[in-house]
Amino acid sequence: MHNLDTAQTRRAMLRSAFVMASGAAASACVSRVETAMAPALPVPAYVPPIPQAPVVAKAAPRTPLGMRPELFKQALAALDRHSMRIPSHDRLAVVDFSKPSYQPRMYLVHLGRGEVETFLVSHGIGSDPQHTGLLHRFSNEVNSEATCEGAFLTSDYYVGKHGDSQRLLGLDPTNNNALDRAIVVHSAWYANAEMITKHGKLGRSQGCFAVGENELAKVFERLGPGRMIYSAKV
Repeated sequence: MHNLDTAQTRRAMLRSAFVMASGAAASACVSRVETAMAPALPVPAYVPPIPQAPVVAKAAPRTPLGMRPELFKQALAALDRHSMRIPSHDRLAVVDFSKPSYQPRMYLVHLGRGEVETFLVSHGIGSDPQHTGLLHRFSNEVNSEATCEGAFLTSDYYVGKHGDSQRLLGLDPTNNNALDRAIVVHSAWYANAEMITKHGKLGRSQGCFAVGENELAKVFERLGPGRMIYSAKV
């Protein structure tokens, strides 16, 4: 009997081992089949990083030769302040009325290239009643015949009593009557360089920016409409 029980026990152990082995084989097979049938995940394409341009600080324009730095700083501040009303920022004119009329005091500046040209320009009778050759005061009043200060926008050309002229729009409270006063850029015989040889100074305008008769075309070409003239005496 003992031998029979031992044989039965061995057969039971063999059947159990067979069942476990069969189950493991089946699980491995299912696992391989499921793995083979699983959808492959897409691999994103390699996108190289976009190179970023280096940040370069924009250098402030240098003060043109012969112009006082504080005046140029004021002119640039005015250009920035009125930037939405001034279409073109590449060139501007700065008139330094602290200088006498026998000196070139209108600076036409090309900001991009740092180039500058200077011109003689007259001031108004009301700014120099004694005709000293120096501007003593500004005025924005109608009929004052004085030069006014501030930023102007150059506008359209026309032919008036002084010939070819360019209208100016005053952008500041100190010159906002410029259009009503007909403050313009024009040429005049009394703004020619010969006046300095004869009289030591230029003649006076009625508040307009009067330049020499041979210089007007160059001023118009350099400045053109849509740019700024800044008039000051710092």
